[in-house]
Amino acid sequence: MSIKFHCEHCGKKIDAPDSTGGKWGKCPACHNRVYVPQMETEEELKLAPIDETEEERQKRLLAETFQLTQSILQEKDIPEADQLSSSTQQVSDERMTEAIISYLRQMADGDLDAAQRTAETIASDRRKAREILGQMATGDPADAELADVPPQVLSGLIRNLRTRLA
Repeated sequence: MSIKFHCEHCGKKIDAPDSTGGKWGKCPACHNRVYVPQMETEEELKLAPIDETEEERQKRLLAETFQLTQSILQEKDIPEADQLSSSTQQVSDERMTEAIISYLRQMADGDLDAAQRTAETIASDRRKAREILGQMATGDPADAELADVPPQVLSGLIRNLRTRLA
């Protein structure tokens, strides 16, 4: 059997006889001096015996982890005490619509402080506010109070409020 290696200088593959292993020789392609590595005798690694109880334990732990993960994913979100109090104070549709119209009017007039306070009221029921804003964005102006606001400006204000509520 021969020793196969690559020249360090030119990269050509060299086949050398077993007897030259561990000695210096010349590369037949570039004539540079190269070291011929010794033939490696690989000893077979002795493997530890398989511990079947450990494998069973691993499988049991993986199954338990999977079950816990599934139960956590299937749990319903339980609102905290602050969320419960805010959800009980849900604003009616008419009051929410009035608050949104008031906010849009205040923003159009440049009354930013009042608009900020109104936005905090609107944020108390984000889901309902997003529904009403969606209806306002797709339909005609909701109120005569906003008739003098240009449609592009009104559309931008609605879009900004929706982004703020997201």
